[in-house]
Amino acid sequence: MTTAFDPIDLAGTPLANRIAMAPMTRSRAAAGGVPTDLNADYYAQRATAGLVITEGVQPSAVGQGYPDTPGLHSDEQIAGWRKVTDAVHAAGGRIFAQLMHTGRIGHPVLLPEGLVPVGPSPIAAAGQVYTHEGPKDYVTPRELTGDEVRATVGEFVTAARNAIEAGFDGVELHGANGYLIHQFLAPGSNRRTDEWGGSVENRVRFAVEVAEAVSAEIGAARTGIRLSPGNPLNDIHEPDPDETYLALVERLAPLGLAYLHVMEVGPIRDLVTALRKGFDGPFILNPATEGPTGPEELALIEDGTADLVSYGALFLANPDLPARLRAGGPFNEPDRATFYGGDAKGYTDYPAL
Repeated sequence: MTTAFDPIDLAGTPLANRIAMAPMTRSRAAAGGVPTDLNADYYAQRATAGLVITEGVQPSAVGQGYPDTPGLHSDEQIAGWRKVTDAVHAAGGRIFAQLMHTGRIGHPVLLPEGLVPVGPSPIAAAGQVYTHEGPKDYVTPRELTGDEVRATVGEFVTAARNAIEAGFDGVELHGANGYLIHQFLAPGSNRRTDEWGGSVENRVRFAVEVAEAVSAEIGAARTGIRLSPGNPLNDIHEPDPDETYLALVERLAPLGLAYLHVMEVGPIRDLVTALRKGFDGPFILNPATEGPTGPEELALIEDGTADLVSYGALFLANPDLPARLRAGGPFNEPDRATFYGGDAKGYTDYPAL
């Protein structure tokens, strides 16, 4: 029987176990979106994960949706991430950068002067975003022209190339949680009438084009993607996600991607199972649970539901999570008050066993 503590080959990248650290925004980058020595310490502490997936990293200046998040579009950012990847590799870990263009989620005060959030259609998301000036309503995004859609694909490609230069083992394309790729997939945020909107075939096109272009640049074996079918986060409306995501995975499957990472929201296990069957590659699941994903979810590997299970909040609070899972605990409790922004408190000061 396969267990969470068995090694796995991730499309050519050997992993020590099947426990992944899920991507989690922490908003602790320096000015200019540059990672710091503190960020390097944080990720190195968690390098016993089979795979570390970073917080969302903006592939371009206009792709930033939150304060103090890191980027991968400048020389300074590449140098900062090199400190992180060197530290993780020195500790024996493997690390992928999650490329997250937030699209319509954000606000002009978070962007360089003259830029505004962009999206597939000029439809504002309901809700507010935190800024250093306080909470602000989401604005109506500027609709990307066809040429700009193609240019945005190019921004993902450049960021992926920068990730490899910075020493990452690969990248994860963030197609979940209501950000730009997800905005193209969802009919509630994509009202386009060109080749990227309308039909299921057209709405999955942007995600496929990004995956194809990034794979061509850095290799499919170093390219993963994360999806969250039906996830209403960030005012996403997907009333019938099955057709969309089955069609998307059918288009992605021939590419030979490093993995498919699904964030399960709600009672969609039948769809999750169908996506796994359709992908024919390593499958990472962030399962739907009432509280933080816990030791009981390791059974999803044993019964074949997933090849790896990703842990979010529990990994945030337990830097040595694989050892604690093997031992059955104890587990530190995550402190939600220190999730975003700040210093080492609630970031690198959680004790190991």
